[in-house]
Amino acid sequence: MNKNNFDPKQLNGLLNVVSKKIGIPPEQLKKELEAGKFDSALSAMSAGESAKFQQVMKNPQLIEKLMSTPQAKALYQKLSGGK
Repeated sequence: MNKNNFDPKQLNGLLNVVSKKIGIPPEQLKKELEAGKFDSALSAMSAGESAKFQQVMKNPQLIEKLMSTPQAKALYQKLSGGK
């Protein structure tokens, strides 16, 4: 899963934090995300949040706009160890 230059320790830490928040094992969350599934994450969201997330995921232009924000770039830098 290191194809995006993520540090495995940082990625595992992030998976652990998110899995605790939504109440599923980190291994299950990792498998779902690698398969492009967001079922567990969506089940932990409110109906409004889930609808917004699904709307974003269906719109490549919106994803690109979101990923180009300074906040997303800073998060990527932090997760990738500043690479």
